[in-house]
Amino acid sequence: MKILITNDDSINCEGLRILTERAKKYGTVTVVAPKHEQSAKSHAINVRSGFEITAQEAGLGVPSYVCDSTPADAVRAAKYGLGLDFEIVFSGINNGFNLGEDILYSGTVSAAMEAVLMGKKAIAFSVAPGDYASGDAAFDEAMAFILDNSLFEFGDLFNVNIPKNHQGIRITKQGNTNFDTRFEQEESLFFQRGHHQYHLDENEHDDVWAIEHGYISVSPLSADRTDYQALKKILEKNVGLR
Repeated sequence: MKILITNDDSINCEGLRILTERAKKYGTVTVVAPKHEQSAKSHAINVRSGFEITAQEAGLGVPSYVCDSTPADAVRAAKYGLGLDFEIVFSGINNGFNLGEDILYSGTVSAAMEAVLMGKKAIAFSVAPGDYASGDAAFDEAMAFILDNSLFEFGDLFNVNIPKNHQGIRITKQGNTNFDTRFEQEESLFFQRGHHQYHLDENEHDDVWAIEHGYISVSPLSADRTDYQALKKILEKNVGLR
Protein backbone atom coordinates (compact mmCIF):
# COMPACT_ATOMS: atom_id res chain seq x y z
CA MET A 1 0.00 0.00 0.00
CA LYS A 2 1.35 3.43 -0.98
CA ILE A 3 0.55 5.83 1.84
CA LEU A 4 0.61 9.62 1.87
CA ILE A 5 0.66 11.20 5.32
CA THR A 6 -0.37 14.76 6.11
CA ASN A 7 -2.00 16.74 8.93
CA ASP A 8 -3.13 20.22 9.94
CA ASP A 9 -0.79 20.66 12.93
CA SER A 10 2.37 21.12 10.77
CA ILE A 11 5.27 18.94 9.71
CA ASN A 12 6.86 19.29 13.15
CA CYS A 13 3.90 17.95 15.13
CA GLU A 14 4.28 14.93 17.42
CA GLY A 15 1.09 13.38 16.04
CA LEU A 16 2.57 13.32 12.54
CA ARG A 17 5.72 11.62 13.80
CA ILE A 18 3.71 8.90 15.55
CA LEU A 19 1.42 8.37 12.57
CA THR A 20 4.38 8.10 10.20
CA GLU A 21 6.11 5.53 12.37
CA ARG A 22 2.96 3.45 12.79
CA ALA A 23 2.06 3.65 9.09
CA LYS A 24 5.35 2.06 8.00
CA LYS A 25 3.91 -1.31 9.03
CA TYR A 26 1.19 -0.98 6.37
CA GLY A 27 3.09 0.16 3.31
CA THR A 28 5.46 2.61 1.68
CA VAL A 29 5.14 6.04 3.31
CA THR A 30 5.68 9.59 2.04
CA VAL A 31 4.92 12.74 4.03
CA VAL A 32 3.67 16.05 2.65
CA ALA A 33 2.51 18.33 5.45
CA PRO A 34 1.86 22.03 6.06
CA LYS A 35 4.73 24.25 7.13
CA HIS A 36 2.68 25.95 9.83
CA GLU A 37 -0.24 24.94 12.06
CA GLN A 38 -3.48 25.07 10.05
CA SER A 39 -6.24 24.02 12.47
CA ALA A 40 -9.84 24.87 11.51
CA LYS A 41 -8.85 25.85 7.98
CA SER A 42 -11.37 23.34 6.65
CA HIS A 43 -11.03 22.67 2.89
CA ALA A 44 -9.40 25.97 1.99
CA ILE A 45 -6.91 25.97 -0.88
CA ASN A 46 -4.64 28.74 -2.10
CA VAL A 47 -5.57 29.84 -5.63
CA ARG A 48 -4.51 33.52 -5.57
CA SER A 49 -0.81 33.32 -4.80
CA GLY A 50 2.02 30.84 -5.07
CA PHE A 51 3.49 28.81 -2.24
CA GLU A 52 6.60 26.74 -1.67
CA ILE A 53 6.75 22.94 -1.74
CA THR A 54 10.17 21.81 -0.57
CA ALA A 55 11.87 18.60 0.50
CA GLN A 56 12.65 18.65 4.21
CA GLU A 57 14.61 16.23 6.36
CA ALA A 58 12.16 16.01 9.23
CA GLY A 59 13.74 13.04 10.98
CA LEU A 60 10.83 10.83 9.98
CA GLY A 61 12.83 8.21 8.12
CA VAL A 62 10.72 8.57 4.97
CA PRO A 63 10.68 11.03 2.04
CA SER A 64 9.21 14.24 3.48
CA TYR A 65 8.06 17.54 2.00
CA VAL A 66 6.75 20.73 3.52
CA CYS A 67 3.93 22.67 1.86
CA ASP A 68 3.56 26.32 2.82
CA SER A 69 -0.23 26.21 2.53
CA THR A 70 -3.30 24.39 3.84
CA PRO A 71 -3.85 20.67 4.57
CA ALA A 72 -5.97 20.22 1.44
CA ASP A 73 -3.22 21.92 -0.57
CA ALA A 74 -0.66 19.53 0.93
CA VAL A 75 -2.54 16.61 -0.63
CA ARG A 76 -2.98 18.51 -3.89
CA ALA A 77 0.73 19.37 -3.85
CA ALA A 78 1.59 15.70 -3.42
CA LYS A 79 -0.33 14.66 -6.51
CA TYR A 80 -0.25 17.64 -8.84
CA GLY A 81 2.93 19.39 -7.71
CA LEU A 82 5.24 16.52 -6.86
CA GLY A 83 3.61 13.82 -8.98
CA LEU A 84 3.61 11.34 -6.11
CA ASP A 85 1.91 7.98 -6.53
CA PHE A 86 -0.24 7.08 -3.51
CA GLU A 87 -3.32 4.96 -2.87
CA ILE A 88 -4.44 6.20 0.53
CA VAL A 89 -4.03 9.26 2.74
CA PHE A 90 -3.55 9.04 6.50
CA SER A 91 -4.24 12.45 8.05
CA GLY A 92 -3.29 13.29 11.63
CA ILE A 93 -2.84 12.29 14.36
CA ASN A 94 -4.73 15.48 15.17
CA ASN A 95 -4.22 17.31 18.46
CA GLY A 96 -7.88 17.35 19.49
CA PHE A 97 -10.99 15.38 18.55
CA ASN A 98 -12.75 15.96 15.23
CA LEU A 99 -16.35 15.16 16.09
CA GLY A 100 -19.81 16.44 15.24
CA GLU A 101 -19.89 19.86 13.60
CA ASP A 102 -16.13 20.21 14.08
CA ILE A 103 -15.72 17.83 11.16
CA LEU A 104 -16.78 20.70 8.87
CA TYR A 105 -14.03 22.97 10.18
CA SER A 106 -11.30 20.36 10.43
CA GLY A 107 -8.21 20.69 8.27
CA THR A 108 -7.34 17.11 9.21
CA VAL A 109 -10.59 15.73 7.82
CA SER A 110 -10.49 18.04 4.79
CA ALA A 111 -7.05 16.76 3.80
CA ALA A 112 -8.51 13.26 3.84
CA MET A 113 -11.53 14.49 1.90
CA GLU A 114 -9.26 15.95 -0.78
CA ALA A 115 -7.86 12.48 -1.31
CA VAL A 116 -11.39 11.14 -1.86
CA LEU A 117 -11.97 13.81 -4.51
CA MET A 118 -8.92 12.35 -6.28
CA GLY A 119 -10.40 8.87 -6.21
CA LYS A 120 -8.20 7.72 -3.32
CA LYS A 121 -9.00 6.18 0.06
CA ALA A 122 -8.40 8.07 3.29
CA ILE A 123 -8.45 7.88 7.09
CA ALA A 124 -8.39 10.85 9.47
CA PHE A 125 -7.06 10.17 12.98
CA SER A 126 -7.66 12.37 16.04
CA VAL A 127 -7.17 12.20 19.82
CA ALA A 128 -7.97 14.36 22.83
CA PRO A 129 -5.77 17.47 23.10
CA GLY A 130 -2.23 16.38 23.93
CA ASP A 131 -3.13 12.68 24.27
CA TYR A 132 -0.95 11.31 21.48
CA ALA A 133 -0.12 8.28 23.63
CA SER A 134 -3.66 6.92 23.20
CA GLY A 135 -3.46 7.28 19.44
CA ASP A 136 -0.11 5.56 19.41
CA ALA A 137 -1.32 2.68 21.57
CA ALA A 138 -4.62 2.09 19.72
CA PHE A 139 -3.51 2.73 16.15
CA ASP A 140 -3.02 -0.90 15.16
CA GLU A 141 -6.33 -1.87 16.78
CA ALA A 142 -8.17 0.81 14.81
CA MET A 143 -6.45 -0.24 11.58
CA ALA A 144 -7.29 -3.89 12.21
CA PHE A 145 -10.95 -2.95 12.72
CA ILE A 146 -11.01 -1.10 9.38
CA LEU A 147 -9.09 -3.69 7.39
CA ASP A 148 -10.46 -6.89 8.95
CA ASN A 149 -14.01 -5.67 8.39
CA SER A 150 -13.21 -4.57 4.82
CA LEU A 151 -14.70 -1.14 5.50
CA PHE A 152 -13.25 0.31 2.31
CA GLU A 153 -15.67 -1.90 0.39
CA PHE A 154 -18.41 0.33 1.79
CA GLY A 155 -16.84 3.79 1.72
CA ASP A 156 -13.72 5.77 0.86
CA LEU A 157 -13.16 7.90 3.97
CA PHE A 158 -13.28 7.06 7.66
CA ASN A 159 -12.94 9.52 10.53
CA VAL A 160 -11.31 7.86 13.54
CA ASN A 161 -11.32 9.43 17.01
CA ILE A 162 -9.48 7.69 19.84
CA PRO A 163 -10.23 8.46 23.52
CA LYS A 164 -8.06 7.61 26.49
CA ASN A 165 -8.47 4.10 27.93
CA HIS A 166 -11.01 3.08 25.31
CA GLN A 167 -13.34 0.15 25.92
CA GLY A 168 -14.06 -0.84 22.33
CA ILE A 169 -14.78 0.45 18.84
CA ARG A 170 -18.10 1.66 17.43
CA ILE A 171 -19.22 2.59 13.93
CA THR A 172 -20.80 6.02 14.30
CA LYS A 173 -22.34 8.96 12.50
CA GLN A 174 -21.74 12.69 12.90
CA GLY A 175 -23.19 13.91 16.18
CA ASN A 176 -23.53 17.23 17.98
CA THR A 177 -20.79 18.71 20.15
CA ASN A 178 -23.15 21.33 21.66
CA PHE A 179 -20.32 23.88 21.62
CA ASP A 180 -21.16 26.99 23.63
CA THR A 181 -19.56 29.56 21.32
CA ARG A 182 -18.51 32.88 22.84
CA PHE A 183 -16.87 35.92 21.30
CA GLU A 184 -14.58 37.59 23.82
CA GLN A 185 -12.98 40.98 23.18
CA GLU A 186 -9.43 41.75 24.22
CA GLU A 187 -8.50 45.31 23.30
CA SER A 188 -9.46 45.66 19.60
CA LEU A 189 -9.61 41.93 18.86
CA PHE A 190 -12.39 39.37 19.20
CA PHE A 191 -11.53 35.78 20.05
CA GLN A 192 -13.83 32.82 19.40
CA ARG A 193 -13.92 30.67 22.51
CA GLY A 194 -16.12 28.21 24.34
CA HIS A 195 -16.33 24.59 25.39
CA HIS A 196 -17.61 21.33 23.96
CA GLN A 197 -20.45 19.75 25.91
CA TYR A 198 -20.20 16.19 24.70
CA HIS A 199 -22.39 14.90 27.52
CA LEU A 200 -25.45 16.56 25.93
CA ASP A 201 -25.36 14.23 22.92
CA GLU A 202 -27.53 11.28 23.98
CA ASN A 203 -27.67 9.40 20.66
CA GLU A 204 -25.64 6.23 21.04
CA HIS A 205 -25.03 6.12 17.28
CA ASP A 206 -23.18 9.46 17.32
CA ASP A 207 -19.42 9.97 17.28
CA VAL A 208 -19.72 12.45 20.18
CA TRP A 209 -21.62 9.93 22.33
CA ALA A 210 -19.06 7.23 21.57
CA ILE A 211 -16.13 9.37 22.67
CA GLU A 212 -17.96 10.56 25.79
CA HIS A 213 -18.55 6.93 26.74
CA GLY A 214 -15.01 5.74 26.06
CA TYR A 215 -15.28 4.15 22.63
CA ILE A 216 -13.11 4.64 19.57
CA SER A 217 -15.38 6.26 16.99
CA VAL A 218 -15.12 5.23 13.34
CA SER A 219 -17.39 7.29 11.07
CA PRO A 220 -17.80 6.86 7.30
CA LEU A 221 -17.81 10.28 5.64
CA SER A 222 -18.65 11.50 2.15
CA ALA A 223 -17.68 14.47 -0.01
CA ASP A 224 -21.23 14.53 -1.39
CA ARG A 225 -23.17 17.23 0.47
CA THR A 226 -26.51 16.46 -1.16
CA ASP A 227 -29.39 16.29 1.33
CA TYR A 228 -30.90 13.06 0.02
CA GLN A 229 -33.86 13.08 2.40
CA ALA A 230 -34.87 16.53 1.16
CA LEU A 231 -34.19 15.55 -2.45
CA LYS A 232 -36.41 12.47 -2.16
CA LYS A 233 -39.30 14.46 -0.72
CA ILE A 234 -38.97 17.17 -3.36
CA LEU A 235 -38.89 14.67 -6.23
CA GLU A 236 -41.90 12.83 -4.81
CA LYS A 237 -43.84 16.07 -5.34
CA ASN A 238 -42.56 16.20 -8.94
CA VAL A 239 -40.85 19.51 -8.28
CA GLY A 240 -38.27 20.45 -10.90
CA LEU A 241 -38.96 17.48 -13.16
CA ARG A 242 -40.33 19.44 -16.10
